[in-house]
Amino acid sequence: HNRLTANGERYNMNALTAAHRTLPFGMMVLVKNTATGKTVTVRINDRGPYVKGRVIDLSRAAAQELGISGIQRVVLYKQPGKATPRRTKPKPTPVQQHPRTATQKVTKAKTSRVKFSN
Repeated sequence: HNRLTANGERYNMNALTAAHRTLPFGMMVLVKNTATGKTVTVRINDRGPYVKGRVIDLSRAAAQELGISGIQRVVLYKQPGKATPRRTKPKPTPVQQHPRTATQKVTKAKTSRVKFSN
């Protein structure tokens, strides 16, 4: 709790946030617990998890909304709209703009294992 996340904001275990390796910061993702059918919408604000077989780390609040304690299979759905990152520091102005070489389109991810972080 209260550590810096990869996008520069402070981690709050009581916020509905998550960590993902590749999704852009600020993207809203609907996470569905396959065992209970419960869903929660989280905002991506950190990178990780870096453990084989895991795709997303949920905050404590998000895990509690889903009824998860530990590792659980979930399904991820991209929410409509553009990712709106929150940054505590202003983004530096680049000297030269480089076009994106690849974009990731996420409409429905495969069923994945998830672990919530404290």
